[in-house]
Order: sequence, then structure tokens, then C-alpha cells
Amino acid sequence: MFNLENYHLKSSSFSESLNPKEILFFKEKAIRMEFKKKQILFKEGSFSKGVYIVRKGKIKIYKSNPQGTESIVYIYKKGDYFGYRPLLAEDPNPVSAAAIDNTVVSFLPKEVFLTLFNRSDTLAKKTIINLSKEFSVWINKMTVFTQYSVKERIALSLLILSKVYQNNDEKKVVISINRDDLASFVGTAKESLVRNLRHFKDEEIISSQGTKIVVLKPDELHTYLL
Repeated sequence: MFNLENYHLKSSSFSESLNPKEILFFKEKAIRMEFKKKQILFKEGSFSKGVYIVRKGKIKIYKSNPQGTESIVYIYKKGDYFGYRPLLAEDPNPVSAAAIDNTVVSFLPKEVFLTLFNRSDTLAKKTIINLSKEFSVWINKMTVFTQYSVKERIALSLLILSKVYQNNDEKKVVISINRDDLASFVGTAKESLVRNLRHFKDEEIISSQGTKIVVLKPDELHTYLL
């Protein structure tokens, strides 16, 4: 069976790394921010102003070519935190970030995050582990996507996104993403994406309505990756 865990980031909770005193400091300094659908958090080439912790919704990180075409690198969900790599490396952001839907985040300004990072050995250790895992996931995705056909990339993308959109309170995983963003995640033209999704739907591997997709037979998608 194809090992999906190599393409899905399971990051640890930010607050779980902190002791009670540090949690209090975090709550005092964190800034609640709301972003509407498609609103940009930061742009590629800018310098990081802090770390974002997703409280509600989804955030896409992506790169753009000179023609303005997006390539989505990853999608962050509730509980994930990001933006620390360029901050720690003092490098410009290698990607842009935007809200996929109406989103709420806790924003930790650079100075606050670095204070917690330097105070908490647990947070520092978990952040380094997350950084390593994140890098591996990105590299794995980019590597395999250059080798797979469009249909195979769509199959893998649907399996990855089923993990991203998984909610422990729900038995059925609903992937809610517009076709432009899904095409950008897969790395194909929208027309090609729609044609292949129709094939999966005709085969009753998925069901879809509007922007919502449900994977009915994940094992069937896995067969495209063997």
C-alpha cells in the first residue's frame, strides 16, 4: 500500500509545548486575526513578521511563476502553525500564503515567538522536528508529482486532502476546495482536472457537488499509485 504519511504533515500543537506560565504569556501576546476567503496573509519575498496558528479554516501556501500561475505547495488546517522557518533563518518568505475560506488565526509577532522559542526547550525541539517533517513532505510531494501522470497526481491529491480535511467529529470527510485551487495543488490545467474528476465520479470513486468532494473508495485511488 502506498504510504500516504510521507505526503501529509502531522504537526504538533503549539500550546502543548508550553508550560502554564508560557501559555499565559502566549495568551497575553497572541493577536486574533481574521482573513476573508482569498485574502493574502503574506507574499513571497517578504520578510516574516511572525508565526501564524490556524484556529479556523484553511490556509494555502503557494508559489507563483512570472505569468502569475499559482502552484500550491501545501494547505494548513486548524491546529497547524507556520511561518517560523524564514523567521528562524532570517530569510525572505519562499512562498505566499492566502486564506482558502474565511479563516481565523492566532498571530504571534516575531519577538514574542522568539521569546517563547528561547524559553521553552520543548517548543524549540518540536519546532525543529516540525521543520524537518515539513521539508520532507514538501520534497516528497514535489518529487513524486514530477513522476506521476495527471490522473495519478489527482488521485494522490485527493488522498492527501482527505487527511487535511479530516475532522474527528465527522465520519464522512468533505473536501471543500474550488477547482482553481485544486488544479493548482495538483499542478495541472483546470480543464484536465475537471475531466479526470468526472472519470472518478463516473466510476463512483468520488462524489461531488459544487466545490465539495467526498472520496467514496480511497482504496481505488490507491491503485493508481502502485
